[in-house]
Amino acid sequence: MRRFYVFNGDADGLCALQQLRLADPRDATLVTGVKRDIELLRRVNAAPGDEVNVLDISLDANRKDLFRLLDADVAVRYFDHHYAGEIPRHRNLEAHIEEASDVCTSTLVDRHLAGRYRPWAIVAAFGDNLKDLAIAMAQKAGIDAMTTAALGRLGVCLNYNAYGNTVRDLCFDPEDLARQMFPFADPEEFIRNSPAFARLDACFDEDMRRARALEPAQRVPGATMVVLPDEAWARRVIGVLANELAQARPGCAIAIVSPNPAGGFTVSVRVPPQHPMAADEFCRSFPTGGGRKLAAGINHIPAAELDRFAASFEARFRAG
Repeated sequence: MRRFYVFNGDADGLCALQQLRLADPRDATLVTGVKRDIELLRRVNAAPGDEVNVLDISLDANRKDLFRLLDADVAVRYFDHHYAGEIPRHRNLEAHIEEASDVCTSTLVDRHLAGRYRPWAIVAAFGDNLKDLAIAMAQKAGIDAMTTAALGRLGVCLNYNAYGNTVRDLCFDPEDLARQMFPFADPEEFIRNSPAFARLDACFDEDMRRARALEPAQRVPGATMVVLPDEAWARRVIGVLANELAQARPGCAIAIVSPNPAGGFTVSVRVPPQHPMAADEFCRSFPTGGGRKLAAGINHIPAAELDRFAASFEARFRAG
């Protein structure tokens, strides 16, 4: 029997993988990529009797290949919190899927493992911009404020590393970063002793210094849009900048637009919890759009469609 882990390359996918690997460290094939590379099951060539663990990628976006694996008598265990559509009932599928806005994939894994590696789930919650959830989990676990802040920094840095159009844009290939995390049962030890974290921490500070100097391209009550330059550093900050602006402007929808070197743009959207239009609903109104209720994105908008996107974004979220 072969084992596969198929995971989003962001903080949530990495920390979900880390928890499961700590619980069962047997050898496995890792399949991952940049955050927006979510149709990952197409890269899995498993045989009858193999086991595939899927972490933090939409079932709906992988439905065809999921059925291909299930029907080939491959056992699939699926943890996710993104839009799933109809969840299949199949003898080979074990689904742990919940789309509520106050969970992430790592907290679902944490629940499955009865909290055995909770600090890693807290790291993921911070990285997924679920700050209130992360702090509440840390307090319940008796983690002091200084350590909680360090876990938050790690979560943000892990999440930052996943943003880019290709792995070449990233500080680390997520597979390499996952393998560097494997030896550390405690994320504090990873923070203190891993050269990978030191490098991520420094890169994050330099990239965000540039990002915070940018002015919005569009700003009206209830909606702010920032257009990034066509640079690798700018592609790396797209998610963290969106989360940071969302926290600084809690009643405002945020759109971060990044030029795609292949043409057109990618977009990251954040929406306030109280808004009747969810982020994933808005993004799915465009081809290649999807995500979650509060945080979603569009993988490709043609250059000729950017003005239409900007007008639609303002119309949907402008206050008053």
